[in-house]
Amino acid sequence: MKPLITFEGGEGAGKTTLIRRLASKLEEEGRRVLCTRAPGSLKIGVKIRDLLLHSSQDEVTPKTELFLFLADRASHVEKEIRPALDAGKIVLCDRYNDSTVAYQGIARSLGKEEVEKLCDFACSGLKPKLTFYLDIDPEIGLQRAIDVGEKDRIESEALDFHKKIRSAYLQLAREHPKRIHVLDASKDKDQVFADAWKILLPLFHS
Repeated sequence: MKPLITFEGGEGAGKTTLIRRLASKLEEEGRRVLCTRAPGSLKIGVKIRDLLLHSSQDEVTPKTELFLFLADRASHVEKEIRPALDAGKIVLCDRYNDSTVAYQGIARSLGKEEVEKLCDFACSGLKPKLTFYLDIDPEIGLQRAIDVGEKDRIESEALDFHKKIRSAYLQLAREHPKRIHVLDASKDKDQVFADAWKILLPLFHS
């Protein structure tokens, strides 16, 4: 089975750009790649994504938010990610369990360990081989996100919330140093790509 590689980061960190460039490079080498995102890949995910990002703050409680993400995760893994891996494709996924742990478990104070268990259940234990965390100052990342469109419900949270997200990700990176690689997302896009490719390459040539 080919590896699942996940990409994490705060708002405006540049995950989508990096995923596209890495996918293109891998395909140039003759590898089959699936690029996907959570939530919003399957039809049900598109509906869940709309609920998560465009409902009013009053309607979506932290627990509601958590279970919507987990509902998407369960379908996403069973119907798209695992079949792609079984078919011999490398899967590059924009957000996965680390996002849920960072945003809902830690920043929303629902409990890191509890959310980790729920994530493991939702994805039937499927874990990434490698995770890139694109680290950037939340003020810079949020401005980047705003520059490309209107703010969604999560982007509209107070700056302090986004600082908690960054702190949570860095905590997870310290806890999983072999899996989670921190990239400086404030660098030039070409340098971020080069840094990621240097880390990714040994995975396929070991």
